[in-house]
Amino acid sequence: MIDIAFPTELKKIQNILVVGPAWIGDMMMAHTLIQLLKQRNPAAQIDVLASGWTRQLLMRMPEVNHVIEMPIGHGSFAFGERRALGKSLAQHRYDQAIVLPNSFKSAFIPFFADIPLRTGWRGEMRYGLLNDIRVLDKKRYPLMVQRYAALAFPKANEPLNEFPYPRLTVDQYQRPQLLTKFALQLNRPLLIICPGAEYGPAKRWPEHYFAEVADKKIRAGWQVWLMGSAKDCEVTDAIRQLLLDDEREYCFNLAGSTNLGEAIDLMDCADAVLSNDSGLMHIAAALQKPLAVIYGSTSPEHTPPLAQRVSIISNKIECAPCFERECPKVHHKCLRELMPQQVIAALDALTAQTAVLQMDSNG
Repeated sequence: MIDIAFPTELKKIQNILVVGPAWIGDMMMAHTLIQLLKQRNPAAQIDVLASGWTRQLLMRMPEVNHVIEMPIGHGSFAFGERRALGKSLAQHRYDQAIVLPNSFKSAFIPFFADIPLRTGWRGEMRYGLLNDIRVLDKKRYPLMVQRYAALAFPKANEPLNEFPYPRLTVDQYQRPQLLTKFALQLNRPLLIICPGAEYGPAKRWPEHYFAEVADKKIRAGWQVWLMGSAKDCEVTDAIRQLLLDDEREYCFNLAGSTNLGEAIDLMDCADAVLSNDSGLMHIAAALQKPLAVIYGSTSPEHTPPLAQRVSIISNKIECAPCFERECPKVHHKCLRELMPQQVIAALDALTAQTAVLQMDSNG
């Protein structure tokens, strides 16, 4: 644990509501803030208001006391519903609310819950709704996780350069049942591939490149599990179909078959993970798995995987990163010219490093 000093007045804040972000990756980074809040006052009760699809993540964060499911759809203004939800939360008598989304509407609920200290970045001009408002200097806070972490401290605090990484607990007792449910075995080293990216195709490495990596690892005696949401099934199906018939028996397509909690427990079985910049990438990092990450239109300079054993793979070209969902120049060079051999070399280096660390830990 990183030892960080907190002002006495902050330690007196015991009942906290965190208004969480909508996306899985952002919610993973919010765990750094949640850990810091618990460090400043171990007796604090921390509730999180969050979208239903992030609930399974929050249930794996031991510092979270209670998850309040957000009944209003992402993007919906629904002023009356937000007001009613805020009024219903007033009975909890929260001492502080920390609002992580930057939208105007996300600040309504803590305001109507009559929470005395309402903290967040200015975002969409939220003066009045927030009364502990911060103005973001992107140069001082280049990382999203630093921006979240800063909200555990007073305004004058310097940005943290060291902070607790997100970590998820895993249900070890659930593993045998899940292996049986999905007809899986751990009789070979396991590479998990996460080829999807919710943001858009400009973040997705081509499926035939993923298939080349899977082919190489299977021939080396590994097995491959393909993971993702139901939206990724077309991509994962294509990867598996590109393999030779005798290789497919060692490649299992789990995309769309697992819920998020099952995906977390299954990912904990991995010997290595290969992913685009995605929510599952952040989950693999929080599980401290050896992780190779492919960056195309985005950059690790803002939302990197927060773990020790990580290999970042990107193609430094003149137009990258563009942060667009679709390639503006339609050539996808940032991903198309990033070859499978580079990724295989990165995975081999990670697994070799892991083997050395295991030998050292065993004496």
